[in-house]
Amino acid sequence: MNPLTAHRRRARGFAMLEALVAVLLLSLSALAYAALQLRGLSANSSALWRSKAVQLTQEMADRMRANQAGVAAGSYTGLLAPAAAPGCGTATACTPAQAATLDYALWSAELATALPGGTGVVCLDGTPDDGAAGAPACDGQAGTYAIKVFWSERGVSSRLSMELRP
Repeated sequence: MNPLTAHRRRARGFAMLEALVAVLLLSLSALAYAALQLRGLSANSSALWRSKAVQLTQEMADRMRANQAGVAAGSYTGLLAPAAAPGCGTATACTPAQAATLDYALWSAELATALPGGTGVVCLDGTPDDGAAGAPACDGQAGTYAIKVFWSERGVSSRLSMELRP
């Protein structure tokens, strides 16, 4: 056997090994890129839910600012469970207390449709950044309203709270 021919056979095998390593590196890079894309989608989804929660929390604060008589009368105190909407607001005028109940009923319905497992409470609370969906931890301290929004994101409970001093 000619030494030159043997050397060419080994070189051909070496080129095949180089191609195999290149394909392996390319496939690992593609998997890493796919994982990065999935992580980005997850973060984007989380940001979307948080953005909706902020918007809905601001909406309830605006409703309260528009109904100062209801706030002064304490009608927004302890809105913990969705109540039936009173029969006012479209054809007949609402009292401040009815407007507070209507605001909360509409807001709760919007939370339920806009956020996965979305619920919310409006209550007097000196420590607004606590609680969970089933136990909002409202301590009833006068002067500070807490608007708390809860939702579930990929099986993990999330919370956003806002402090409001009317």
